[in-house]
This record gives sequence, structure tokens and C-alpha cells, in this order.
Amino acid sequence: MTSLEKRPSPMQRQASIIDENATANDLVIHQMYKYLNSGDFKESVEMKSFYQLFKRYILSKDIKSEVSWDEIKSPTHKEVVDYNELTGKDLDASKILSKLAVLKLNGGLGTSMGCVGPKSVIEVRDGNSFLDLSVKQIDFLNTKYKSNVPLLLMNSFNTNNDTQQIIKKYSNSNCKIRSFNQSKFPRVYKDSLLPVASDMDAELDSWYPPGHGDLFESLYNSGELDELINNGTEVLFVSNGDNLGATVDLNILNYMLETGSEYIMELTDKTRADVKGGTLITKNGKVELLEVAQVPKEHIDDFKNIRKFKYFNTNNLWINLKAMKQLIVEQKLKMEIIPNVKSVVRNGHEIPVLQLETAVGAAIRFFSNAHGVVVPRSRFLPVKTCSDLLMVKSNLFNLEDGCSLTLTPERFFGGNPLIKLGSHFKKLKSFQERIPHIPKIVELDHLTISGNVFLGKNVQLKGTVIIVCSEGERIDIPNGSVLENVVVTGNLQILEH
Repeated sequence: MTSLEKRPSPMQRQASIIDENATANDLVIHQMYKYLNSGDFKESVEMKSFYQLFKRYILSKDIKSEVSWDEIKSPTHKEVVDYNELTGKDLDASKILSKLAVLKLNGGLGTSMGCVGPKSVIEVRDGNSFLDLSVKQIDFLNTKYKSNVPLLLMNSFNTNNDTQQIIKKYSNSNCKIRSFNQSKFPRVYKDSLLPVASDMDAELDSWYPPGHGDLFESLYNSGELDELINNGTEVLFVSNGDNLGATVDLNILNYMLETGSEYIMELTDKTRADVKGGTLITKNGKVELLEVAQVPKEHIDDFKNIRKFKYFNTNNLWINLKAMKQLIVEQKLKMEIIPNVKSVVRNGHEIPVLQLETAVGAAIRFFSNAHGVVVPRSRFLPVKTCSDLLMVKSNLFNLEDGCSLTLTPERFFGGNPLIKLGSHFKKLKSFQERIPHIPKIVELDHLTISGNVFLGKNVQLKGTVIIVCSEGERIDIPNGSVLENVVVTGNLQILEH
């Protein structure tokens, strides 16, 4: 081959020839190859990555994804360590922080809460957004320990433009912010298994960000992984952008560096609300993440048993960067593919499509000396709904150092209350209209509100409180009300004079 001749790409080598013995799967793969090797698709690095993911999905989709229950064992004490065993040790904070970078998953929109733009800009506490608190936490850390921990944001094509504008306001903070985009992959029609996108400029709903398992490849392709390693960074702390409990923990960082672990997953105790959460198991001598979708139907109840599987994955992850790079270069990160069914509207018709996604937690089985650390529940404080928002805005939590939420000492019993707000409170605007003043809930155990309900100022909720408004009616809880172990039904309107 002369220097002027081009070597065929992996995509071309693997799919350029289809012989007469080709299977149905071979034909589907070849069909995708031809599609992606035409027009402006063929120049895209992302399309080559998508092709490899698609091919792996087609070749594995007929293979039973359920685990063999007999192969599953509970992790040993060495594989899942209690957080208390990590504390009380001498550590040099400045030294170990010089080896750390923090990454927030920032690809999600606030659409589920009725908001436009990145979810990370929703105000969650005392005028601060998720992103504000993340930046302030790193700023506080760097100022206190004279360190230079960077904050990386993994954006999606949905959030990148807005995020680039927003982070300008942090230019004077003691927190260096870097961002990069995760991949932009084409959705495929569920029936034909061809891309919805006809070219790289296709409508926005033709594309999707392929889950946080894409972190590895996107970090590598962006050049940020090499940049971090070249700067002496050894550990990346990854967490969801909406988990307000995911702050830098010096004990976990020190433990990871001392033990040489390549991957640590933070686990916390399951409650009845978390029974479907993924958990760590040992299989064939390796630690793996077991998700409910992989559990045989006859063992679902076993999986949900919080006495048998006590812990679940918080998605707070500590990953060794050199180990990550080696696995990427060697193409060993083959996490389970999650086919997520969505729909697009074309010519007035809803058409089912597939999004092929992977999860970053599933990569644990590829790393050496990987294990879990069982952390306090306080490190898992996600805000997914307005019910969660009510809790983190309330007097149940204090904003320590102006950046970190901590449970008030007045809450000396039990865990967090169970809060269930009905569909009237699903969107942020409706939530703010109906609860303009956050009630005091330090002594609350359980709250259910359903229907057309409005809360006044200085309301206190204690014990179990259930408020159910009849269809077509309205309930107004007056200013200064103290509701303790009560059920309010029907309609209630009290006019102040």
C-alpha cells in the first residue's frame, strides 16, 4: 500500500462484504454501514462510534441478558467497605486534592419539571441553582486547602450552548470550569433499524445523548482525559448534577489513593423507595453492578428484598484516570446496552424509535481492585421532582458554608420524610404558585398532597399529613397552620379579614 492509499476504517473492514451465508443480523448491520458511509455521515467520528455500538447491540440482542441467579454472590467485606472504616485517618488534604478532578453529568434538561434549558440552572436553595452550588463547593474547597481542583461539566447537545453562556458568571471564582460534549447519536426506527436522521443537520428529535456510559469515550475524544493526566490528576469524582449530596469527600479520596483501587462506587442503604436501584454483586470473582432489568422474573422479589440486597448505587463514582485511558485504548469497556424506546412524530404520526444507551456504573467490572463504599444516606440527595425540591428547600436542611446541604441537628430521629405531591405540583411553576412559602417539616414523617391545594405562610407539618382535594374543589391551608397527624379532604377555603 502506498502512502497515498487510504487504509479502510474499522467500519469499512467489518461491513464492506456480505456473502451469501449472511444472517439476518449481518444484513441489518450492513444496511446501517451503507447508510452511515454515505453523505456527510461518513466524515463523522461520532457516527463511527455509533456504528460500533449499534453493531454490538444487534449481535447481542438475541442473547439472554438475564444473569444466572446461581452465579450471584454477595460481595465480601473487602469488596464492599463501610465508610466508617475510612474515617479518623491522618491525611494531607492539599496533597491528595492535587490529584483530583470533579465531573458533573450536565446533559439533562429540566423538561420533566416543566422548565426550559439545562436542569442544572433550576433554583434549588436560597437563590442557588444546582450549578451554583457545585461551583461554590469547589471554590470553598480550593480556598480552604489552597488547592486547584477543576470542575468538568459533561454537557449534551441539548445543554451545551446554554451552559457555555451560564458559566461565564463564574469567571472570578476559585474554580476552573472546563466542559465538553458527550456524543450525539442518531435515534433509529424500531421497525427498520435505520437512523431517523437523514443527514447531520436533521431535526433535533432525530438525535439523542447515549447515556452517561458515554463519559469514557467522550472524555477521551475531547482531549480532556489526556489533559488531566498530563497535569498530574489521578482520580475523577463523577456524580449526577442533580445530586446535592455528592460533594468531595477527602476520606474516600484518601482511601482510593492508599489502596490503589481503580474504581469506587458509593453505595447507600436501600429503603422501600429504592428497591429497584442497582446493587453490587460478585460474579465469577469480579464485582459487578446488577440492575433490575437483568434479574430473572422469578427472582425479582429476591432482588427487591432489602435484607438480602441492602445497598444500591448512588452513581457517585471515583475512577482512576490512567486505568480508564488504558481500557478505552484497548476497547475493553463493553457495558451492557440499554435499548430505550421513545417516539418521534412524522407526518402527524407517532413512530417508535430506539435509543441505544449505556451506564457508567456498569463499567465497574472492567477495573481492577474495584469495590463499593457504603456511605451515609446524606451523600444521596437527588432532586428529580418537585416533591424532592420541597424537601431540600425546607428547614430540614441547612446550607453549610453557603454551598453544602446538611441535615439539621433538630432532625434527630429517622431518615428523610416521604413526600408525595400529586400531578398539580408536577411542573415547577405550578409548585411555586401552590407552595409560595415552604412549610416547616423538621417533624414530618409522611406528606401526601393531591388535587387543587394551596399552602399559606408559616405552615408547619408534623407526623403524617394527608391532604386530598375533591375534583373541582379547592383547599387553602391558612397562614400559620400547624397540621399534625391529620387527613384533610373535600374543600377548605378560609378568607382572612
